[in-house]
Order: sequence, then structure tokens, then C-alpha cells
Amino acid sequence: MVRPKVIDQEAVALQRAYYAETSAHYDQMHVHGDDEHGFGLSFLISTIGHFGMCSVLDVGCGTGRGLLRIKESFPGIRAMGVEPSKELREMGHSKGLSQSELVDGDAMDLAFPDESFDVVCEFGALHHIPFPSKATSEMLRVARKAIFISDSNNFGQGGRLSRVVKQTINSLGLWPVANYIKTRGKGYSISEGDGIGYSYSVFNDYGQITRACESVHIMNTAKGGLNLYRTASHVALLGLKGAARMS
Repeated sequence: MVRPKVIDQEAVALQRAYYAETSAHYDQMHVHGDDEHGFGLSFLISTIGHFGMCSVLDVGCGTGRGLLRIKESFPGIRAMGVEPSKELREMGHSKGLSQSELVDGDAMDLAFPDESFDVVCEFGALHHIPFPSKATSEMLRVARKAIFISDSNNFGQGGRLSRVVKQTINSLGLWPVANYIKTRGKGYSISEGDGIGYSYSVFNDYGQITRACESVHIMNTAKGGLNLYRTASHVALLGLKGAARMS
């Protein structure tokens, strides 16, 4: 997915302002028991137990929903989260997450050595990042056993005709041009319910992930048909490295 080569600082400022303004009711706006990321989180928790993982990093963890659920399920696990919004971190701290568990950080430049955590995950963060492939690369670098991505698939969103048009444009390699025109050259859109959002599909970085992982497993976290790329608006991906199999 081609985007401008430099980060749009105006977009960063707008997104930070959005989180600051909505932090007090962020969970009420975004967290629901039956939402797609809650479903994905339940799957990740099962995976952690199945492979006996002992540490997890949640990238772009917001107010700490994922960390709290994981800690509740595995009291002894080493769980950390990275979140650039000060206001969202403060909300997480008010829920009981410590200053060392929920920290400031950049998903595109994680301040951890290689293979620092058994599993590195994200829930709905990549479509807010201007260069999601860089964030995915960092997740793969820091993960020892696995990465888990629960995010949007823009090519599976909308009505059937809309999906067919987008998929056809993408198959011709013209999606970056179409997205440039659609966003009037900005590369992102702004919505009241989600702030700054970039055109993103979990499938964008599939090749990168398969090269780094021994096996990759994909499931829809919202309604979808047999072909998830064509029909599912939200998708979860689990990439397992060899270390997971050897444990």
C-alpha cells in the first residue's frame, strides 16, 4: 500500500487530539463485549494457553482492555502495552495497570530488543498508523514465538458492488491511486467515531508475515464468507514462528 514517504504531522496531531478529547468515554465508544476485537482477544487468550506463552506485548493498546483480559486469564504472565496517547495511558493506569506495564511508545519503532516477548499483538491499531508495514515489521522483530493481528480488511467492507470495485482496482495495482483520489491526496480519512483512519487490510502484509513465520492462520472476526479477503470486514491473523512449535 503506497503512502507518502514522510509522516504527516498534521494527521498525527489530529489523531492525538481525538484521543485526548474522547479518552474519558473511549471504552464506551469502542469496547463492546461482542465486538470483533473482543472475539479476536478471546482467540489470542486461547492461543497463549495452548502454546504456554509467558510474555505478551500489546501494540497500540489504548486503555489496556487486552492487557487486563490477558492478566486476568494468566495472572503470572509478563504483560506490557505500548500506547502513544498520554490520555489513554492514564485511563489504563486508573484501571490498575502500572506505569511499567502500560508505557509510551511508537509502533513503528518499538524500544525493545529482538525476540523480547513470546507474542506481540495488536487490536485495531494498524489502520491508524501511516506505515502499518513498518509496525508489522517491528512486531515480527520483537516477537519470539508469534504475532497476532486483529484489524480491518478494507477490501471486504461495504456492499457487494463496492467490494467488487475495490478488489478489481486492487488487482490492477491501482488502489494507491484510487485511495489518493478518494482522500484528496491526504492518504487518510477522518470520522467522528474513529478519528484518523488509513486504508488498510490485514492482507496487505501477508507476504511479509509468511516470510517471517513458519505458519500463518487466519479467521474472520466479523461476518464473512469462504473467501475472507473478498467478504470479511475484519480479520484476525496469527503468525507462528518456529519457536512456538518447539515449546
